[in-house]
Amino acid sequence: MKENLLQFIWKLKLFSSKKMRITKGKSIEIISVGTENLNSGPDFLNAKIRINNQLWAGNVEIHINSSDWYVHNHEIDERYDAVILHVVWEHDIEIFRKANLEIPTLELKNYISKNVLYKHSQLFSKAKKWIYCENDVTAVDSFIVNHWLDRLYFDRLEQKAIQIKQLLAKTNNNWEATLFVLLAKSFGLKINADAFINFANSFDFSLVRKVSSNKEQLEALFFGQAGLLSNNHESEHFRKLRQEYDYLKLKFKLTPISTGQVQFFRLRPNNFPTIRLSQLASLYNLHQSLFSKIIELNTIEEFYELFSVSTSIFWETHYTFNKTSKRSIKKITKPFVDLLLINTIIPLKFMYLKSMGKDDFSSVIKIIEQIKPEKNTIISKFKELKINSSNALQTQSLLQLKNEYCNKQRCLQCSIGKELLKN
Repeated sequence: MKENLLQFIWKLKLFSSKKMRITKGKSIEIISVGTENLNSGPDFLNAKIRINNQLWAGNVEIHINSSDWYVHNHEIDERYDAVILHVVWEHDIEIFRKANLEIPTLELKNYISKNVLYKHSQLFSKAKKWIYCENDVTAVDSFIVNHWLDRLYFDRLEQKAIQIKQLLAKTNNNWEATLFVLLAKSFGLKINADAFINFANSFDFSLVRKVSSNKEQLEALFFGQAGLLSNNHESEHFRKLRQEYDYLKLKFKLTPISTGQVQFFRLRPNNFPTIRLSQLASLYNLHQSLFSKIIELNTIEEFYELFSVSTSIFWETHYTFNKTSKRSIKKITKPFVDLLLINTIIPLKFMYLKSMGKDDFSSVIKIIEQIKPEKNTIISKFKELKINSSNALQTQSLLQLKNEYCNKQRCLQCSIGKELLKN
């Protein structure tokens, strides 16, 4: 028996409440199990019980053994003075609060169905599984699953909001500057995410505003600060960018990130940092107040239009400075915009709405529901288990479920796990 399971059983009243008695033999009726306390202190607050027809109101503490009360030093902690019932699996010692007053103890193992314990053991069996409930998850009502996935998506947004909050603190609540760092991270993709964050943080965003009207100068700033103008190349375009960057570096006392942070290895040519930085420069050359425009937009088509930008002309025939390639217009694609929406724009809009004191997030939900479901190994595996996704909201929710609940064995906090144990 584990304490979190005992708490779960108590919370959902998964025990027989007929003819219950505390360890001293007195009858007990559980009127209310109380409210689960997610902070420090007793496990359940404001419970109501009746012992031998006397009504008690107060808190409940749960342990595996009665003696755990003393192991955790509750007898000297005033937060436990209002405990009216000690719920345990095994009663091995009488416990007392201050003034030597004995606390009633309920040994719960006598009232728990063997079926509940069997289901728990099955759910957490050591047989190798991708997720613990993979054999039973399809038995859970789809309404419960979908409702839980909706909640998980907001959990994921709240997680992403933490980083946004930290960035806002660094930029003195400058939303445009925060957006720039977040976009840089997304343009760097997984391999260059950290390097692109370092690049974006290596100079004040006000400099982007100062040079944004000059596309070549803006590209020079981005390439130079990303450490891509350190080595010499024969390309005329390289020499122009290097000349512009040397001027900016001297004028604004810039220090680029170290050479070698930005990687080309294991990237498709269209995702090379040269291409993504040029696209980012084009974006800020075209839209000087990008955050304000993002906040105004509410449909996916409007976002596709906003991010419909290409590289500078040189990169139409190049992926690197040295080698010429077949001409192609390297435009930001719709799937890439989808990634920007999922990872950057929607979380930022969500955080902005929260900062404005608004609690209607239907506008961001409407956008994420228009995006096609993501494709990755986790989503594919859920599909094998007959859990399908029709949009990006559901795939994001499934990623949250796998990473934050399944992988961390938080089945007792998961609506799916609860339902399997309840039934």
